[in-house]
Amino acid sequence: MTILFDLDGVLLDTEPQYSRFWTQVGAELFPDRPDFPILVKGNTLRHIFDTWFADNEAAQTAMRQRLREHETQMTYPFLPGAETLLDELKSQGYETAIVTSSSKPKMAFVLREHPDLPARVSRIFTAEDAARSKPAPDCFLNAAKWFGRKPGECIVVEDSPNGLRAASAAGMRIVGLLTTTPRTVVEQFADLVVPDLSHLSVADLIGMARAH
Repeated sequence: MTILFDLDGVLLDTEPQYSRFWTQVGAELFPDRPDFPILVKGNTLRHIFDTWFADNEAAQTAMRQRLREHETQMTYPFLPGAETLLDELKSQGYETAIVTSSSKPKMAFVLREHPDLPARVSRIFTAEDAARSKPAPDCFLNAAKWFGRKPGECIVVEDSPNGLRAASAAGMRIVGLLTTTPRTVVEQFADLVVPDLSHLSVADLIGMARAH
């Protein structure tokens, strides 16, 4: 059993800060798309650029700088239960990984606040490790391959619609969190739905693995 965790909205309580950022961007640049923050949630910055700022290098450069400035000022607190679950999984010898659409520069900000995070998991995969962004399954399939696991031997813990779609497309078991997405959306993809990681135990994950 290998457990693959998304980062924002799963381990870290950062989604409200990102939502404010992308809501402001959407209001300024795409006022006719009030769903813009939802559409970009869980995507890599490259995917956002290719979709919304294609062939506009100046806009991409400006947006990249704007986002970096925002991330510099952000805080990266753990969500309830995240630290406990990671530490319990490690103490019991299970493979775990963070599989995020965030870039390496963003992860540097996270690690500045949580320098012990790499020691709590087996591996951290960032946007640079996958050819395509969520909702494509590349990031999760790449992680499974790195561990030498078949997709059915992995459990993904996700919160965003794009992340849930990616995990489903990868053919993996899914724990869906209600930290940022309504239950009506999460339950379309998830095998198990929980409010946050404080409601998920190692025993729950073992049960999911055995039921597969």
